[in-house]
Amino acid sequence: MIMAASNSAQPSKPTCGGRLKQVKVSVDASVATAFKGACDAAGVSMASALTRFMASFAHSPAPIKIAPDYSTRRRRRTAIGIIVRELMKIRASEEVSRDNMPENLQGSLNFEKADEIVSLIDDAIENLESI
Repeated sequence: MIMAASNSAQPSKPTCGGRLKQVKVSVDASVATAFKGACDAAGVSMASALTRFMASFAHSPAPIKIAPDYSTRRRRRTAIGIIVRELMKIRASEEVSRDNMPENLQGSLNFEKADEIVSLIDDAIENLESI
């Protein structure tokens, strides 16, 4: 991890307006090294590059969220299929969780809740598939 930045040409003595300044680029040493190399090649300090990036990022417009298009029956069926698959994954993990409960908890309130959740998910899947 590289933790130095400066506004001067001396990378060994990081300063910013006369004050010591450190910038944590990345916990991944290869990313930090690549960033430092790119800054050195461009002749800019790491702090300057990060400051410019954050300034441009802060002033960029928010991404536009586009609502999914469910205007056709095919698209709606596809969306329902995706939801059903996700519900099946959730049901499977709930079943595993319920089945792995210790014997002394089987029949407990938690076991009954887990069993009810699996049953409700099965009902939801059945209802969605019947549409």
